[in-house]
Amino acid sequence: MTRSLLAGACALAWMLMPVAGAHAQTDPVLVPAEDPSGGVDPGASSNAALVDDDSQGPIPFEGGQLTITQPEQDGEKVLAYDGKQLASNYDVFFDKVVKVGGVNVALVNVGDGGNQCGPATVIVWKPEGGEIQSITIEQDECGAPPAAVADNAIYFVPYLLPGASQQALQWSPSEGLTISGDLTYAPEPGTDWKDVDPTKYQNIIDAFHNEAVYKEAQTLLGDTMPDMATSLLVGGGTEKTASGAFYATGCVPHDCGGSDGFMAIDPVKHTLYFARRGDDGEPQAWPDVKTWPADIKEAFDKAQGN
Repeated sequence: MTRSLLAGACALAWMLMPVAGAHAQTDPVLVPAEDPSGGVDPGASSNAALVDDDSQGPIPFEGGQLTITQPEQDGEKVLAYDGKQLASNYDVFFDKVVKVGGVNVALVNVGDGGNQCGPATVIVWKPEGGEIQSITIEQDECGAPPAAVADNAIYFVPYLLPGASQQALQWSPSEGLTISGDLTYAPEPGTDWKDVDPTKYQNIIDAFHNEAVYKEAQTLLGDTMPDMATSLLVGGGTEKTASGAFYATGCVPHDCGGSDGFMAIDPVKHTLYFARRGDDGEPQAWPDVKTWPADIKEAFDKAQGN
């Protein structure tokens, strides 16, 4: 039976997702050194050798080798096992070997790269007496949540945007990929306008965790709330207006300049202001921008380059 999961879990995914994306683009990769016996000890970090992004060595796995190569300069990297291609993309990085349900499983991050986009996870395993198998876990055009490994399964808990619902997935060697449950975004119960604190927000989307902000946004945006939040994903901290309201701008991953968003919050007057560039290039606003206070309209015009 599908279980209903509390959206508080999405906070964990929010913290993990940007880290995974950054790791895939900038961090050196830990690759296990070759074991003379031909195996890899997934639990021995002392067997790991630090290598540069572009020089990932062959990874011994289940009697063969996982390789990551780039056949053409500036082209896609290719993940293969003993010459058999398993996946390809511009960013391909070996993560680790783990044991799930008694089976050795290799995890490899594969993605397009880019701001705020975690890579998809390629799971590689070899059934007893069988051939090498692989499956790519991706839930949208921006990759997939990081893999959370347990003894008998690997879990993928999505980062939820305000107003959204999505399935949490799990994989095991015996059951394959299945639905773990339904995850629905929910704000922190009992939080109010007095609890709004922009100094604690890494991204203005964090304000949706406040129940009063969430309910007001829901009234203004309705079903467009996830799209509005997406347009703020690639963004940073907030700025203040002369009246004490605060605001921030952002954009959709891989579409900055083409799909940008603006959000302002006045915690004293208990009001919100949103704007998003529409498909026709013209901004949509909630409420109508003609009703906005002068300082917030000025901040929006500045963000638009007007």
